[in-house]
Amino acid sequence: MTPGIGHNNGPSLDDGASWRRFAWARSREALLPTLPIEVVRLRVARAKALGLPYRTYAGIRATTGHDIVAFLFSTNALRLLRPTDHLPDDRLARLGSLPPCDRTALVHPPLHPRTVLTLAPLDAAHPAPAPASSWSATRDHLHAVLRDRGHPPDRVVLVGETDGERAWTEAGRLAGFLSGEAYFAPLR
Repeated sequence: MTPGIGHNNGPSLDDGASWRRFAWARSREALLPTLPIEVVRLRVARAKALGLPYRTYAGIRATTGHDIVAFLFSTNALRLLRPTDHLPDDRLARLGSLPPCDRTALVHPPLHPRTVLTLAPLDAAHPAPAPASSWSATRDHLHAVLRDRGHPPDRVVLVGETDGERAWTEAGRLAGFLSGEAYFAPLR
């Protein structure tokens, strides 16, 4: 039965409403996977190796259904803004300690991708999407970068700083977005 005009879509007062809520909650719990402790331990170790808190890693895995295989780093998140800048020690240490995982920079002008590769331990560097690019142009640009690297977008996390870079995550249908401050903060 559909609510009539003026109904505020509040909880049903029909007989059996509490039973239906209880049954729905039990059914939902049954759908959630119960992971063996060995799998949880492996995932905790993988999160630590990637430099991510377990909750962040588990959230990305749960959302995409896949492991993280690569990171895209904006030069803003790396704190490389001019050709004369040096990679800060916290960023150098974290990038250098990543396990086999692709590390690609998205480079903002006035920097050049070749310059960034000399400043940071990265696997590749590409120009960042232009600031005034349309949504589809941004998507196409990111997908071209990821095709070049051989990675599907839903297995790649973007580490950036600005709202514009956060929007790249949505445009490119990437696995997730982390701020540079959050990613490069010491793990607890």
